[in-house]
Parts: sequence; C-alpha cells; structure tokens
Amino acid sequence: MHPAFIDDQAAQWMGVQVVKADFGDVVIQMRLREEMLNGFGMAQGGMVFAFADVAFALACNDPDGDGSTITVASGVDVNFLNPGFSGRLLTANARLVNQTGRSGLYDITVTQENPKGAADVLLEFRGRSRTVPNPARKPSAP
Repeated sequence: MHPAFIDDQAAQWMGVQVVKADFGDVVIQMRLREEMLNGFGMAQGGMVFAFADVAFALACNDPDGDGSTITVASGVDVNFLNPGFSGRLLTANARLVNQTGRSGLYDITVTQENPKGAADVLLEFRGRSRTVPNPARKPSAP
C-alpha cells in the first residue's frame, strides 16, 4: 500500500480504493454516498475536490521514496463540469505533467459512471506541488 495512503483517515472515511498508484500515474475510485451530497441532492463540491486531492497526493509522492521528503500542494485550479449523484462510482486519474526540481504540475480528472455505461467528467483539477523536508522525520545525528 502507498505510504501516503496508509494513515489518510479522510480517504478511508470516503471509501477510496486504490486501483493503481505509481509515481506520477494514479487511478483511484470511490462510490458517492448520501452523506457526501449537498442540499440539492448532488455531490458536495468539497467531497469531489477531496477525492481528486487524494489522487494528487498519491501521484506526487513516490511510494518507493525514503521518507525524508514529502510532496504537498502549493496550489490548485479546479473546474466543476457536471454534478455527481449518490450511488455512482467515481474514478480519479492523476498524471504528472512536468517535474522541475522541487516543483511539479499534475492533472487530475474525476469521472462518474452514468446509467448508459459511459463516463461523465465531473471535475478537472490542475495541481501544483512542492517537495519539502518531511516535518515528521527527525534528521539523523551526524
């Protein structure tokens, strides 16, 4: 299991399942539940954003890294394109677009299965990342 996913309580509460988690290439899924809906009966935007953010985190952090650094979001741009509905399966595909030094650029697309068996795009997410020292890891003594 990907180290960035093991202690992710939010992802576990959402019911996120990891389909593929390679550095820069991630696929995750979750089923929308009633408690994830807004007052209009559609997916609450923050829930869809959080789902995309899980894919972003997994794509940014190399599962084979040594843990001395972590990669976090420095900013994102999000476009909500279609509503999500309870019971539908969401899929997030995340891919690395560019990595230069400690900065990265990632695209995440969230789709939803529809009754016709096709996929509707719910959200397009472009994330900017920054790799920083892991604050939870104590430096070793010289």
